[in-house]
Amino acid sequence: MTQTRGGFVGESLLDGKRVTVGLRSNVSVLSEIAIYTLEEELPLREVFQKIKEKEGGNKTSISHKADKIELEEYFFEVLPNYDEDRVYASDIKKIIQWYNILLDNNITDFVKEEKDSDEPTVSASQDEE
Repeated sequence: MTQTRGGFVGESLLDGKRVTVGLRSNVSVLSEIAIYTLEEELPLREVFQKIKEKEGGNKTSISHKADKIELEEYFFEVLPNYDEDRVYASDIKKIIQWYNILLDNNITDFVKEEKDSDEPTVSASQDEE
């Protein structure tokens, strides 16, 4: 939401609570996360866009709590060239969970806009599940 001297203030998409996060906290900005494929690293926003296209703009047809094999099969449909040795079921769970949380909050424009802006970015704690 805003930057502070020692970090920033964020607002939870789950419950709307505001939290102050220090610069040394274990937080990743979703826009800086990429998924390993066999050829390259694909920005997470592009993976979200592929899920959105597969699901017709709706929530995922699979729960983030599904079995490992189901998660991997689903992700293979979304991203057939993902690196199975470097992308774990726990990663897929987070991606599905984050995608659905973003949809619940009407954050659905995953196409990167080429502009310099000071708009807030979506971030998530590494240990959020």
